[in-house]
Amino acid sequence: MKFLRLDLLTLLISLFIFNSCKRQDGIGLGIDPTNQINGSLVVDTNIIIRTEVDSTAVTSALAKTPLGNFTDPALGSVTSSVALGISLPNDAAYTVPAGTLTIDSAVLVLRYADGFYGDSVATRYTANIYQLNEKAAAQTYYNTKRWQVNTGLVLGTRTFTARTHDSVTIARIRKDTVDTVQKVGPQLRIPFSKTFIYNNLFNANSSQLASTLLFQNAIKGLYVSLSKGQATDAGGILQLALNSSQLDVFYKTVNGSTIDTASVTLPIVSHSAAIEYVYNETIKASLADQTNSQNTIYLQGLAGLRAKISFPGLDKFNPDSIVLNRAELVITPQPNSGIPYAPLPKLTMYQLDIAHQRTYIQDASPADARNQISAFGGRYDKTKKEYHFLVTAYIQDLIRKKTIDYGTFVAPIDTTEITTISGSSLSTTSITPSVQTAARTVVIGSDKASPYKIKLNIIYTRIRK
Repeated sequence: MKFLRLDLLTLLISLFIFNSCKRQDGIGLGIDPTNQINGSLVVDTNIIIRTEVDSTAVTSALAKTPLGNFTDPALGSVTSSVALGISLPNDAAYTVPAGTLTIDSAVLVLRYADGFYGDSVATRYTANIYQLNEKAAAQTYYNTKRWQVNTGLVLGTRTFTARTHDSVTIARIRKDTVDTVQKVGPQLRIPFSKTFIYNNLFNANSSQLASTLLFQNAIKGLYVSLSKGQATDAGGILQLALNSSQLDVFYKTVNGSTIDTASVTLPIVSHSAAIEYVYNETIKASLADQTNSQNTIYLQGLAGLRAKISFPGLDKFNPDSIVLNRAELVITPQPNSGIPYAPLPKLTMYQLDIAHQRTYIQDASPADARNQISAFGGRYDKTKKEYHFLVTAYIQDLIRKKTIDYGTFVAPIDTTEITTISGSSLSTTSITPSVQTAARTVVIGSDKASPYKIKLNIIYTRIRK
């Protein structure tokens, strides 16, 4: 009986405690109702957004270099050709092997990188190799570079179907032993002119082979372009890992009674892409209108198109009476615009400083203590079919007029492009113009009639005075 009374007492005390706990819908301690802080949601759709041509982009010395010919029904066509600088074997003076030499074959090996965009099934592609009439030096080149090319002589050609994830089997030449076969990673192998190799390597004068510099001054470099099998084909854009690509030469030597097969590799020591865009009338009209906010926005990789965005609706907020808890920009692609070509997997967002140079949004800047780098966003949410950016600190500064909007942009970026700030362990999404993604997205802009129009979700707290 003693224990029963104790249990009843415990139950009564518990009920008293639970009854005294009230759910707080607002944010705060809730001790004094006059001090309770409530969060309010405002959905701002008064946003100005326009399609613009992206900035000039560096295309040299990249981990991924585009080669392609793609026609997008929503945008128009884009082509990307590649200029290559090659060096002597081992990047040093070269001595021609002794004996009588015969070239069996030569092949330009271009290794694939992730990021193919376009038609990998129906389109047949033809890659052609030419010699440059100007030197492809190890320096910075941009997507706007137009190379001088000797198009009168084709040094190599290959017609193929894009199989960017399929390994291939090749013959492996081994010196002083039996040759064999080997399976290698995905790559495009273009047969190359044996005459060019013989004249410029094996039968060249000794001064040309004395150093890589003299060799490059003589041959200039190579230029690779891609065409579609038929003009009506969609085509596509390949991404190449040119840092690990090369020109392989397979030859046979007869030296007295000794016959041997061998190979020599000419490394690719510089590479860049030249990109050309031909837009349809819809895109031309959008680019011509830089006054009105637009209902449809076009974002294009290969440093093609970006969106300029501004927030005039922030004027309704009194900076002295509110504190932002969260601000989130939501961008939605047009329904079915990702068929058959998938939307960009990631976007970046940045602002311009007073010198009109790109700089980080406060929420993505390691230099800002309020940054939310890990949650900043930009990736395409396949479930919600949306892009999200957390821009709380940036919007708060705009409301308080602590920052001036010299220009704010949303643009394509490759998922692998991350910048690590010197002296900081934090890494953030790159904001430089990118040619390492070829995808595109058609998004809904300020179309008031669409439920998917661009919007800024703001949750704020009103300050009680």
